Amino acid sequence: MKKEEKEKKAEYLKGIVSNLPDSPGCYQYLDENGVIIYVGKAKNLKRRVSSYFNKEQQTLKTKLLVAKISDIRYVVVNSEADALLLENNLIKQHQPRYNVLLKDDKTYPSICITNEYFPKLFKIRQIEKGKGRFFGPYTNAGALHALLELIKKLYPLRSCNLKITPEGVRQGKYKPCIEYQIKNCCAPCIGKISCDDYSRMISDVISILRGDIKILQENLYAEMAEKASQLDFEGAQESKEKYQLIENFRAKSEVVSPLMTNLDVFSIESDEKNAFINFLHINNGCITQAFTIEYKKKLDESDEDLISMGIVELRERFNSQAKEIILPFPIEIPINGITITVPQKGEKARLLALSRLNVKQYRADRMKQEDKLNPEQKATRLMKEVQEALQLEKLPLIIESFDNSNTQGTDAVAACVVFRKLKPSKKEYRKFIIKSVTGPDDYASMREVVERRYKRIIEEGGELPSLIFADGGKGQMEAIRSITKEKLGLDIPVLGLVKNNKHRTSEVITEKGDVIGLKQGTELFKLLSQIQDEVHRFAITFHRERRKKRQIESELDTIKGIGEKSKVALLKHFKSVKQIKSASQEELTAVIGKAKAEIILEWRES
Repeated sequence: MKKEEKEKKAEYLKGIVSNLPDSPGCYQYLDENGVIIYVGKAKNLKRRVSSYFNKEQQTLKTKLLVAKISDIRYVVVNSEADALLLENNLIKQHQPRYNVLLKDDKTYPSICITNEYFPKLFKIRQIEKGKGRFFGPYTNAGALHALLELIKKLYPLRSCNLKITPEGVRQGKYKPCIEYQIKNCCAPCIGKISCDDYSRMISDVISILRGDIKILQENLYAEMAEKASQLDFEGAQESKEKYQLIENFRAKSEVVSPLMTNLDVFSIESDEKNAFINFLHINNGCITQAFTIEYKKKLDESDEDLISMGIVELRERFNSQAKEIILPFPIEIPINGITITVPQKGEKARLLALSRLNVKQYRADRMKQEDKLNPEQKATRLMKEVQEALQLEKLPLIIESFDNSNTQGTDAVAACVVFRKLKPSKKEYRKFIIKSVTGPDDYASMREVVERRYKRIIEEGGELPSLIFADGGKGQMEAIRSITKEKLGLDIPVLGLVKNNKHRTSEVITEKGDVIGLKQGTELFKLLSQIQDEVHRFAITFHRERRKKRQIESELDTIKGIGEKSKVALLKHFKSVKQIKSASQEELTAVIGKAKAEIILEWRES
């Protein structure tokens, strides 16, 4: 791979990782051919996936894996336990190449049914392809052991390592072991059970392992009742504990019923240009497939049309044969034998909510990636949102905001901040010293400043703003408008920003007098808060500078030939004008030099 291609891939993956949510879930690494090469779980997706790309912490195995990653997918779930079970299901489904190499130290056991003439059933931690059928992994070891024990009691399958063949059984080559004597084995090796009957037992066990625990529960309940009737309370308690373990052993992949099987779930999020469709396949209460696709809209397609296309595409891609499809709204789809369900409550509604969570997160992440790759596109999108929210006729390309600051009418100043494409343009910020107003008259000060600002822009042929914000509400709005509209004839919308009793931006007043409430956390709220905080900061900082300068003014300011630098040096050394007046020529010369020392001496004598 060329250097440019490596850098491009690294930048792409960095964009995905930086936008991962801080939520539990499963992540999947794909190679250049789109093949899943690793599946992992995480309590915090962003933190966990980021750790793989931390070169300081990378092991050799991690480096080998990371070098092969070309894309990253993930599924958001509700808890770490859900992520764990989902990880196991995805590993079982996809058998990723690198999972064996980089699997967590903690490996969870599975159940294997071997591919033999008379199959065996046992617990195993390392899954070996071709050895048999595997079920699990199981995170609750106690429940797994109880399950194996109960299956053994209900179905006395063989557990020996004999290589049993039909010819060997017919020829009597084998002898029964002690397991047969204690009734733990049905002795297929000596023909005590036919191959067909044994196969039926295996079929029943497979049904149980897939999630049908009803038979086990019924038997345990009957056993518990029988022992209690015989006053064997200790034995009844053991049966009760096993019953409770079995009831809980099947930890649900997404806290859905294990009886909920072979379902497809679809949800959609769309805007003017794109549509995102999420697909979840549920089997025996577990998510076995999860994927989100994106459509680029060419025409004004409806969500109904798009989700229909997505259903056909994703079912074909994942070869789904589910007979029930869960959707957020009813549609007509030309697939025979399919039931469409639009749930309003219950476990199916929770599955739909999970699908919506994933598609919303996927859409948000894609938008973040696009915004980083194309900041201009992000700015335009946000400006359109602001335009719509504030009922503006034009895009707010240039926004200006004014604020006054004074201390009981003294040191009166004002400030103007400028935002271009919603970003601060600090080189265009302007400070104003109020000249024509005496006393604390904010409205008169605002009129003076606004007139000076826009008269100059008009005279110099500069760019006028698309929108003006008044920091202070309706009175300030009217002061600004009396200049821009009535005196200068400018058609610039003027809006007022209002703060609540906690001094936080809470409302916008339109020119028509309408009040637009701001929801905290939205892009509009963040923008307007930033504008209001920035203009206030800029104005108050300028005011403090002016006040500080006035406070340090002294008699030294009247001495011709003594500049700011010399004045500061004298005050710093002698601490006061009184000390300067009593200082000797030698002391003055040591601080500011001979020529300036003589100027000070002449000033003292005059």
